[in-house]
Amino acid sequence: MTDKVMAAIDGSQFSEGVCDYAAWASLALEAPLTFLHVVDNHPQTADADLSGNIGLGSREHLLEELSALDEQRAKIAQEQGRLMLQAARERAVENDVAEPTTRQRNGTLVETLEELADETRMLVMGKRGETAHQDRDHLGSSLERVVRGLHRPILMVPEAFKRPEKVMIAFDGSKTTRKGVEMLARSPLFQGIPVHVVIVGAETGDHRSQLDWALATLREAGHEAEGAIRAGEVEATLHAYQEEHDIDLLVMGAYGHSRIRHLLVGSTTSEMLRKTHIPVLLLR
Repeated sequence: MTDKVMAAIDGSQFSEGVCDYAAWASLALEAPLTFLHVVDNHPQTADADLSGNIGLGSREHLLEELSALDEQRAKIAQEQGRLMLQAARERAVENDVAEPTTRQRNGTLVETLEELADETRMLVMGKRGETAHQDRDHLGSSLERVVRGLHRPILMVPEAFKRPEKVMIAFDGSKTTRKGVEMLARSPLFQGIPVHVVIVGAETGDHRSQLDWALATLREAGHEAEGAIRAGEVEATLHAYQEEHDIDLLVMGAYGHSRIRHLLVGSTTSEMLRKTHIPVLLLR
């Protein structure tokens, strides 16, 4: 049953944000919360070149030692993961989440999330993981792979939690973003939160009718809604609107049919996600 808020945590500085945003989503959606930690047991010695000027016996002995070291590392990683999951569960309970559960799996994050997709209503994860480059504008490769592989809403969050008070949806009239407007309109996650709808493009009759439809859909569902059509580059225009209106959560369709599509299939996607410092809900 697809009903859980799944929160992927690791040892990165984003894990506290993941915990708190996942707790917020779980309470708002009245959905069970599960914290997930994945131990990647990919052998560290597979690519080692041990064929130099050492004898066969020495090489076999070294491989045995490296294998034992990998096993020890895996045990340590599992124990660290258990401690992180315990801390995440306790933090969620403090945030009034009833009976959050934890799960630890071996493998890769992407494969694990694909296996758990049938029971996942929404995934919450940080901008990057503990093994990613620590540059604040770097986007973790796991996130990009998860976005492409998991057909579930993904909430990418910053390091610190701030309860969303204004939401913006990047709208292009595509099937994905129209579904996004309808989802946003009826979702308890956004109940009582003002919504801004932004189309990046020229002021045309088609764009105006699309915007009018989106605003009407939101207002009929009880939302305070306003919108804008702005010309310019997608990433820069959305970012400027976000700052101008103090938006603290951005909703985007992961795959559309216009320039916004390139936000998640080309370099502009990474650029948008790198530079934003607010949570981004990616819809599929």
